[in-house]
Amino acid sequence: MIGQVMEKIVEQGLLYDFYGSLLTGHQQEIYEKVVYENLSLNEIAESAGISKQAVHDLVRRCTLIMRGYEEKLGMIRRFGRIRKSADKLREFASSEEIPRQLAQRLVRISEEICEDLES
Repeated sequence: MIGQVMEKIVEQGLLYDFYGSLLTGHQQEIYEKVVYENLSLNEIAESAGISKQAVHDLVRRCTLIMRGYEEKLGMIRRFGRIRKSADKLREFASSEEIPRQLAQRLVRISEEICEDLES
């Protein structure tokens, strides 16, 4: 049960990181309060002047919208694959089979890839 809740929170965070800017300002505000500020639906409803059901529906709808973006664009999936490849590159660079200078260059390239992914 806790694992499923954590997976949902992680998924919502990733979706928002990649696609949140495509939501309206109002959607962003409510979604951030639920996902990042961990406020209750009642707290958000009171502060936004809407019903608890409206908050629930908005968060559900936003999640579905962003999942749709991921299905079409696959940015999170690509990010994961690139990150994994950069990690493999770094791991290979630490092996004894390659010259030290090449290993240092591979590590730098891997770090550059990871920095680009984070910005």
